[in-house]
Amino acid sequence: MKNILVLGGTRFFGKRLVELLLDEGFKVTIATRGKTKDDFGDRVERIQLDREDKTSLMKTVAEGREWDTVFDNICYSPQAAKDACEVFQGKVRRYILTSTLSVYEPAPHKYKENDVNPYIYPVTLGGKDDFPYGEGKRLAEAVFFQHADFPVAAVRFPIVLGEDDYTGRLEFHVDHVKQERPMGIPNLKAEMCFISSGEAASFLNWLRKQRVEGPINACSQGEVKLSELLRWIEKETGKKAVLTKQPQDEDKSPFGVPDSWLMDTGKAERLGFEFLPLRAWLPALIGKLSAER
Repeated sequence: MKNILVLGGTRFFGKRLVELLLDEGFKVTIATRGKTKDDFGDRVERIQLDREDKTSLMKTVAEGREWDTVFDNICYSPQAAKDACEVFQGKVRRYILTSTLSVYEPAPHKYKENDVNPYIYPVTLGGKDDFPYGEGKRLAEAVFFQHADFPVAAVRFPIVLGEDDYTGRLEFHVDHVKQERPMGIPNLKAEMCFISSGEAASFLNWLRKQRVEGPINACSQGEVKLSELLRWIEKETGKKAVLTKQPQDEDKSPFGVPDSWLMDTGKAERLGFEFLPLRAWLPALIGKLSAER
């Protein structure tokens, strides 16, 4: 039986990933801070740790533990990546890092993986509070690909959406439209890509079976203009979105990008993964959230 470690597996797509792994009969250990309860019962083993503390991370390899695959959903800094390279040296056969679209800057074109090349990106060490989110992830990727002695893949996800999204980013827009509350979106013409929490989990599980290293983009098929996204919400709520150019901080859209923010998923598709069309699930999700709120 294969041993799989999931760093961060108690909520959102991490939780969905654990369910998929359990369904396939793997022995799964989840390692988190222990602040979020899960309903896995005795189907999983648990390790409580602080991901930013190397001594704490060493619990994952105590007593000679070795792992077939490590999924790391909670690495946000180059120092945390460096610690993982050292802790898991000789202890893991495959490492899959959850990275982000934020390694790219918004721009009017689709990014390919080599547009941000972690194999040559200059490394600066520091913790997660020392860098903006996107830069922390760029540096974490760079550390893994330049220093790990085990195979690594880094999945660059866009904003992940779902009923189980604890951040409430899509709900922000639904609530503002329903309440006719002004919100700020700087560029309604900007196009964005997304992925559902279920598809994100499925992609991670699929990638486990592939012999591929390096960064890999993953998002649903297609993109949507923010103006069209608002129209979907308006249709479901029966209300008109109210926009303002001078919003309060709490009324600034989580999707408020200055330009389009898109990825090319050709690499994953050539390997055989078939992404769901964005329009096959996002309007339905908006409808469900609108009905529930």
